[in-house]
Amino acid sequence: MRSAAGALSEMRREQLEDIDPSWCPAWSVQWQRAFHLVRLHLEAGGALPLSPGGVVHQGEDLGRWVRSVRLGWDQLTGVQQWMLEHILGIEPAAEDEKPKPRRSQDDKWATNYEAAKQFYDREGHLRLPRKHVERIAVRSGDDRRDGESGGDQEEREIKLGAWIGNQRSRAATLSPERIEQLSAISMRWT
Repeated sequence: MRSAAGALSEMRREQLEDIDPSWCPAWSVQWQRAFHLVRLHLEAGGALPLSPGGVVHQGEDLGRWVRSVRLGWDQLTGVQQWMLEHILGIEPAAEDEKPKPRRSQDDKWATNYEAAKQFYDREGHLRLPRKHVERIAVRSGDDRRDGESGGDQEEREIKLGAWIGNQRSRAATLSPERIEQLSAISMRWT
């Protein structure tokens, strides 16, 4: 619960907003401070810092902040976006600048399983050397096999021999579903 001590009346708040709609922004003081420091840097004739570590002012890495607002554009308010575009000349990051989403452990397991299934379908067994590497086609930015709909494909090398060995050694901690999947493709557990 917020304290009412020092709180403005609704009428006083509306009067202040009539004078300056951005007198009390919804975003953090840290965001406002970084915005102000970038503005001062640009007004002093500096170039817009686009990468971390290039310009540090009053302990604030301006390039890191610019990069974060460009990558997090969709999480900003419309007012913040307007201020960035019209005051600082910052635009949202293009799709090719955005980092690839991180793969979950489940996604990684599914990709490794697909490689094991591919090997089994081709060879009829899962007796492979620990150093065996299996090449598998997946959709770019995705872990689904090439038989599924759409997307560009990339070939990924899976260290399948090591993965199979690790699954055997972790059998006691694998879920029943994963044990069943591997058993269905002739996994030897001992």
